[in-house]
Parts: sequence; structure tokens; C-alpha cells
Amino acid sequence: MATPNAEHLAWAVSVLGAETAADVRGLRDGGAPWLINANRTSDGRTVRAVLRVTAAGPGEDAPPTAREHAGMNAAASAGIPVPQVLGEHVVDGSALLLIEYLPGSSAQPMRADAARLRTLGATAAAIFRATPSPAAAALMPAVEHPIPSVDFAALRAQADPQPLLVEAEGRVSELTVADPVGFVHGDLWSGNTLWEVGDLRAVLDWDCAGVGAAGVDLGSLRCDAAMCFGGDAADEVLAGWESAAGRAADSVAYWDVVAALSTPPDIAWFAPAIAGMTERPDLTASMLRERRDAFLADALRRLG
Repeated sequence: MATPNAEHLAWAVSVLGAETAADVRGLRDGGAPWLINANRTSDGRTVRAVLRVTAAGPGEDAPPTAREHAGMNAAASAGIPVPQVLGEHVVDGSALLLIEYLPGSSAQPMRADAARLRTLGATAAAIFRATPSPAAAALMPAVEHPIPSVDFAALRAQADPQPLLVEAEGRVSELTVADPVGFVHGDLWSGNTLWEVGDLRAVLDWDCAGVGAAGVDLGSLRCDAAMCFGGDAADEVLAGWESAAGRAADSVAYWDVVAALSTPPDIAWFAPAIAGMTERPDLTASMLRERRDAFLADALRRLG
């Protein structure tokens, strides 16, 4: 995400019905997305919103923010808690998306909270039940693994081979699953959720939304839970999903392997983001890799 310039800020401030941006602050490690505090003289209030800035290439049929906007609208129509989209704009090679600021935190408890993990699983099931409008669906590509914008296979090819990852990649390449497809978030993990007083306030960051198997989101949440709390936490996510869906989840072991492969081979790349966004400094790179590998090894055993 690019840094907002004066023109971007002027647009955001105008959408908010304000006159000046009093403060602009990066919400993740001092960078995007950007929290804007704007002064509105008409009522003397300071209004807040979150601005996302994405590079927009020439000749694109739709701005890169259109996918996220469509995903948020589809989720909202199904009762999934998401921030309201306040405005979308393209200017000088930048796509801007201004969304409602909601109070809350992505911080995680130090110990696994079964109710919270089951809520995450139930939320993934609710997302999969949503039916995007035809116009929204046209903006959403197929999603075959979490975080489809990252080529994790290429990262593994460039890194020193790890026997467990090599085995997992080989097993997945041999298998074909024909699970039903539907609406998926595409990057569903605890860091993309907002909580307040123990309640889920919002699901954030819909730029990977698309059409895929339910296991894309379920596996992502299970892998995240295992990496943050240990393997048993993943079972709570599954229990929440199956209770909300009213059925057993499809191909759980397969999607667990896919989710584990949708992490960088050198987990240290993700470690600062995970620890920072969840406010869990105990989640070191070595701990995350050990737990990721344990989750993956167990999934491979279950895969048979």
C-alpha cells in the first residue's frame, strides 16, 4: 500500500464533510492502512476513517479496490460485521478506499479462548453461506489457497528445501478435491478481526475475497490458531465451523496442508506482523515455525 499524498487526503477529508486532516497515522507498523482524524467545523467534531491506497495500473477494467469493496458489501449483506465503505476513488494511478473507523483491537489473549476460537470458525461458515450479487461476483476471482496474492510455491523454490514442506507440496500436487465452492474471505486469520470486550466487532481486509472452497478460510483459521496457541486450538475452530454450518467440514486435512503451505518457508518473514497485530510478543519466529510444522505434520498423517 502506498502512502497517501495531499490529493488523497483532500479527497478523504471531503468525503467526511470535513475541512482539514488533523492527523494521519499508519495502523500497522506505522504504515498502511491509514487512520485519518479530520476536523469538521460545522459541528466542531473530529471525525475518523481508515484510508487504503493501492496502485492502480492503466487500462484496468476495475480499480484494485473494487474486489475489496465488493467483498465487504457481500459480507455486510449476509450479516457479517464489516466496516462501512464511505467512498471509492481513482486518481493519478492510485485507487482509494475510505472505510468506517471502528473501535476495537486485533490483540489476542495469551491463552486459547475456546469461545473466541469457535466464533472465528462460525464466522468462516457464515461467510461461506453469503451469496454475492452477480455484479460483486464478477469482481471476485477463484481463490485456491489463502493469501492468493503471494506465490508461496515460488518462495519455497527460492529457499533452502525443507523436507516437511517438500513432502507436503508433493502430496497436494497428487490430489484433487471437488469440494463445493462459495464466497471466501481469502486471508482469514485473527489479525484480520477486530474485537471489543470479548465480542467480534468486525472482519477486516477483504482484498483477497473471492470464490473458493470453504476449506480456504477454515484451514487458514485452523493453521493460525495452531501457530498462536498449539494444535488443540485448531479443533475449537473446526467445532465452531461445523456447529454453525450444521454439517461436517469437507477435506479438513487437505485444506490444513494447503494453509500451512500458504505461509512463507522462512516464517520469520511473517513473525513481526503476527506478533505486532495480535500483540503477542511471545510469538517468536522459532515458536511459530515449530507450531506450523507440527500442525502440518499432523495434517499429513491425517491425509493418509
